[in-house]
This record gives sequence, C-alpha cells and structure tokens, in this order.
Amino acid sequence: MNYLTNVWKLYVIRFFQSLIPAYVIERLFWEERGITVQEVVYTEVIFAVTIVLLEIPSGIVADKWGRKNMILLSSVLEAIMFFLLINSTEFWHFAIAIFLSGIAGSANSGAENALLYDSLLLSKKEKSFEKYLGRVNSFDLISAILAALSGSFLANKFDFEVNYWLSVISMLVSACVAVMLVEPITKNQSTEHQTIMGNLKISIHFFMKNTNVCLVVLAGIAIGAALNFVWEFWQLYLNRLDISIHFFGFFLAALMLLTIPGNLLAHAVIKRYKYRSVLITITAIITVGFIFISIKSGYTGLTAMCIIVLASGFVEPIVSGYLHHRIDSCTRATIDSFQSLGLNAMLILVGLGFGYFSSYYDVFGGYAFIALISGVFLVYFLFASKEIIDEQVN
Repeated sequence: MNYLTNVWKLYVIRFFQSLIPAYVIERLFWEERGITVQEVVYTEVIFAVTIVLLEIPSGIVADKWGRKNMILLSSVLEAIMFFLLINSTEFWHFAIAIFLSGIAGSANSGAENALLYDSLLLSKKEKSFEKYLGRVNSFDLISAILAALSGSFLANKFDFEVNYWLSVISMLVSACVAVMLVEPITKNQSTEHQTIMGNLKISIHFFMKNTNVCLVVLAGIAIGAALNFVWEFWQLYLNRLDISIHFFGFFLAALMLLTIPGNLLAHAVIKRYKYRSVLITITAIITVGFIFISIKSGYTGLTAMCIIVLASGFVEPIVSGYLHHRIDSCTRATIDSFQSLGLNAMLILVGLGFGYFSSYYDVFGGYAFIALISGVFLVYFLFASKEIIDEQVN
C-alpha cells in the first residue's frame, strides 16, 4: 500500500479548506448583520468551549475508528456552517454556525497531523515530518492568499453572500478529496490502546512523564493564542486606521505570505538552533510586537503586526514535530488533540480579557492585554524551560 499518496491528498484538502473568500470580509459581514465586537468574542468563546469539550473525545475516536473519517466529517460540517451563516440574521444564528465549526475543528484537529505522520512513518520518511507539515501549511497559505485577493475583488463587485457561497463549494470539494485518503494501518504496542479509557489514560500519563514536551506544547499554545487575535481582528484594526476595504485582501495576502518562509524553513532551523532558543526568540518578538500594535495606531503598528506573523510561521512545524517524534501511533491523534485543547482553553480566558479591554479602549486596548499576557508567559518560560528542553533535543 502506497501511503505516501496521502501527502498530496492532504495538500489538496488543505488547499480547498483554505480557499475561503468569505474570510476576507468576515468581520464586516458580521458587523453588517448587527454583530458587535463583544458578540464576536462570545462566538469565539462558544467555538473554544465546543473544542474544549470535544477535542479529546474526537482524538480518541480518530485513533480508534480512523483519522480519514474525522477529516471528512470536518469538511462536511464546515460546508454546512457557511451555508448557515448566509442565512444568519440574529446572534443565535451565528452562535449555532460557530458551534458546528467548533465540532468540525475538533474533528480535524489531531486527525490530520496523525494521518500525515503515520503515512510518513509507514513510508520510512517520518524524520521529514516538519518539512512535509510545513508544505501542507504552505498549500494552506497559498490558497488563503488566493481567497483573500479574489474575496476582496468579489466583495467590491457583488454582495458579501457570494463569497460565502463559493466557500461552501470549496469545502465540498475538500470533502470529495478526503474520501480518497487511505487510512494508515499501524501496529498497537499494547492492548490497552484498544479501549477508549486506556487510550486516554496513556495519553495523560505521557504528558505527566514528559515535562519537556509539556513546556514546548505550552509555548505553542501561548503563541497560538496571541496570534489568533491578529487573524481575528486585523480587519477592525485596519478599519480604525481608515484604510479602504479595497486594500483588505492585499493586506491579508501579505500576512499569509509572511508565514510561508517559517513553515518551509522550520525543519532547517531546528537542525541548527536549540528548541528553547528558537521559542524564546519568537515569544519575545511577539510580545514586543503587540506592544507596538497597541500604542502605535499608524503604519508602525501594521509593520509590527507583519513581524509577529513572520515569526509565528516557524511555530507549528517545530512544536508539532517535537511532539510527534516522541509519541506512539496508537494515541497520536489523541495526544495531538491535547495541544488544540490547551489552545482553545487559553482562548476562552484570553478572549474574555481581550473583549473586556476592547469594549473600553477599542481593539488597541485588547492588543495591549495580549502584550501583557505574552510578556508574563515569556518570563515564565525563560525560567521553567532552563536545562529541561535543550537536554531533550534529538
């Protein structure tokens, strides 16, 4: 069985999952339908709570009954979600749609990385996981850039709903390709993996035993949580700077383009530099960047936002690679799901703070809060990771 064919299929799936022209005008579409910044944050919390509740169960299901099925389910649910948004006029309509998106996110999380790693493992290419994951992410980003440019053009020519209909079609295409995936067959190292509770027990024991992995994953969670508020609220930031919607697509394309170098070069960086040094540097850059975003409302703030996104491109391949090289295939999706669980749990807490400060000081106050949280984590990581992570580098 040629499991390596899963790699190009994942490229295509990611491409169409990210070919979503609705995202470039998402916040404006929501605002047009009467949704406030505070209500957007509430939907973010709904999304995060949904994933927190379903993340681990979906990872266990993926390990037990197949990663392919969960990836397929994710694409179908996302298509339904966009269809619902087209017809949404009240907050609870949006809340239901985002709830479905949360289910889709939990279904896909863990399953995709697990399927990719095990496909490479059975093809004896697992040491190149970071490189292939970086490429998967690059296809994601290239597609998103095309969606941003086309979405901006379409938004100026047609109603916003057109962008959402095209997004529905793109998700359905990704679902069709997901049907073609080949489920990797791995050998169980223990019969304990064959039960759901046994799977969960071993996953928890893994994190309790490996402090170094916990710290690396925690760094990925902290950076990911901070970065989330760039992707979610850059439209409002540009709007407050009186930048025309005509440039929104180009700016989003520029942000996404900036993440590609990190994804493609991450595997080379970790061969030359230590994990701890790389993660500390990225966290420091992000902390300083958010300070500038919050106090500089002009192009200096936009430049800082771009630098944050550039640095963040290295994070996912590095953190995911560090994790997957140290876990067993039988619990791969479950353990990977813990990373997403932690991210969304943090988003709930940080999101509430961001929404609170934004309601008083607009989006600039929210970004100041993110700068504070990032700075606190940087100090913690500096001391907690000393002589722990670097000793574990392979």
